[in-house]
Amino acid sequence: MGRSAAQKILAAHLVEGSMTSGSEISIRIDQTLTQDSTGTMAYLQFEAIGLPRVKTRLSVSYVDHNTLQSGFENADDHKYLQTVAAKYGVRFSRPGNGICHQVHMERFGVPGQTLLGSDSHTPTCGGLGMLAIGAGGLDVAVAMGGGPCFLSMPKIHRVVLEGRLRPWVSAKDVILEVLRRLSVKGGVGRIVEYAGPGVASLSVPERATITNMGAELGATTSIFPSDATTRAFLAAQGREGDFVAVEADADAVYDEETVIDLDALVPLAARPHSPDNVSGVGSIGPVRVDQVCIGSCTNSSYLDMMKVAAVLKGKTVHPEVSLTISPGSRQVLAMLSSNGALADLVAAGARILESACGPCIGMGQSPRTDAVSLRTFNRNFEGRSGTASAQVYLVSPETAAASALAGVLTDPRTLGAAPVVAPVPHFAVNDNLVVDPAADPDSVAIVRGPNIKPFPRNKALPPALSGKALIRLGDNITTDHIMPSNSKLLPYRSNVPYLAGFCLTPCDPDFPKRARENGGGFIVGGSNYGQGSSREHAALAPLELGIRGVLVLSFARIHMANLINNGILPLTFADPADYAALDPMDELAVDDAPGQVRAAAQGRDVTVRNVTKGTAMRMCLPISARQADILLAGGLLNYTRGEG
Repeated sequence: MGRSAAQKILAAHLVEGSMTSGSEISIRIDQTLTQDSTGTMAYLQFEAIGLPRVKTRLSVSYVDHNTLQSGFENADDHKYLQTVAAKYGVRFSRPGNGICHQVHMERFGVPGQTLLGSDSHTPTCGGLGMLAIGAGGLDVAVAMGGGPCFLSMPKIHRVVLEGRLRPWVSAKDVILEVLRRLSVKGGVGRIVEYAGPGVASLSVPERATITNMGAELGATTSIFPSDATTRAFLAAQGREGDFVAVEADADAVYDEETVIDLDALVPLAARPHSPDNVSGVGSIGPVRVDQVCIGSCTNSSYLDMMKVAAVLKGKTVHPEVSLTISPGSRQVLAMLSSNGALADLVAAGARILESACGPCIGMGQSPRTDAVSLRTFNRNFEGRSGTASAQVYLVSPETAAASALAGVLTDPRTLGAAPVVAPVPHFAVNDNLVVDPAADPDSVAIVRGPNIKPFPRNKALPPALSGKALIRLGDNITTDHIMPSNSKLLPYRSNVPYLAGFCLTPCDPDFPKRARENGGGFIVGGSNYGQGSSREHAALAPLELGIRGVLVLSFARIHMANLINNGILPLTFADPADYAALDPMDELAVDDAPGQVRAAAQGRDVTVRNVTKGTAMRMCLPISARQADILLAGGLLNYTRGEG
């Protein structure tokens, strides 16, 4: 029996385990990436491991999130990241060089290799045929130290693309259609592998748009084959020597399959406040638009920008619309500048922002109260824009440009002939903002600003856990809810004691105060708890507040891993009725916690007593023996260091 493309890469990198769906495996990691929002913590943790040098083929530290310097905090963190990278053998992509996923795809991604990144959209490089996985910073720190990446062997969900996209329909519409069909939970425990005759018609940037938003499916990763299109892209980047063909065997067997006819797709939009709340642009109607933001790691490639410039050329943005453009990399910005497209964008009234994440993570450009904002981004969670009352729609660059001109949500097919962007034979390559590590690490002094505080460390699991159910939440709680991400809080990513004061405040402003007054306790939630970003701060902040366990109906993959990595019990209700019957401030207890964790690794349930109601709840803790040892040690760092 043949193997899929993803299975081939997994098999070539397998360290231990059996590639049977659901079983724990570990794989060797070739490359890592971090960004400044998660990177400071990842490198603090790498330092705590105590190794003198990274052991990967390539590790790159990017600055692309916290680029607004309204105080010393961000600039201090950037200096720490540059000096720690120089000392430990990591390349450093300076502020202004671009968004990590766009730059990594352009300059560093290699088909057939593995990439582990401390950002949930690391699967962007799956568009190149990489096995690229998002993870928490501590997992990335361990990988930089030469440790394997552990994961539950995913199912392989094959998405067959047939036909060819019609004019004005784009790759963004493809992934929105996948989200419409499968939902934000549909990729959990799966690798989404794209195949079929329609693949050949998609460029590498278009493929990367699709794999990028596989994160919104909850998928472990998404991947396209590496083929002649991939080779041409790498050749245009001056990297044809990195090309390796990666394709599925003809007799590969898949766990699930979805077929999408590209010819049948129309321009789509994800309505507020979820990426899977998808409808046709035409069926939604001419919603008045206040703001349009084009960019992010999803749609900021040269191809995307050129299409937008062609739509806007010779026209003027509607007077009621604020239009912002964020080119994904300095390479893209330089090419737009040299060929005149940047002038067309500026003449039309676009506001040109830095080549960085910017508005996508709430770092500037928050819309006005009750505004409608169209964004080519990957997430439209409530409040993520920085304005709680804003209504954010996710759309393609073509739909965004058409709507910016009309002032209302507009189907771009009404504009006539679609722009055609010719393939680029040679990209403008200039890596002078990528700093190589120091030749003499001992000569480097790591600079730590006053905003960098020690991160919380758990202790070995005690004989028993007890505490109150401090909060009871519903479904689809995101990491933005757990640890808000905005321009006011992002500068404090290296200061967990300060950040903890905002934990879960979008759901309950009094949660941090209540947690501290009660000496910690438990969090209770619904299904898909922790969806969204890979940020481990959504586990570190609860740890700082004394959270001992999280009891939910189901978890998002990365967040569950981050809880385990920090020694917090991630428990799921065996009987949903227990979730319904549990009230806030009920006193909970886990007796013989170490013994129950060991038993959970053997497939047994964990019993949590509701002391207040005098009942017992059966909880699932689907962990491996290794994960049990991590929990017993009080987290992955203690386990890695042999402590706990």
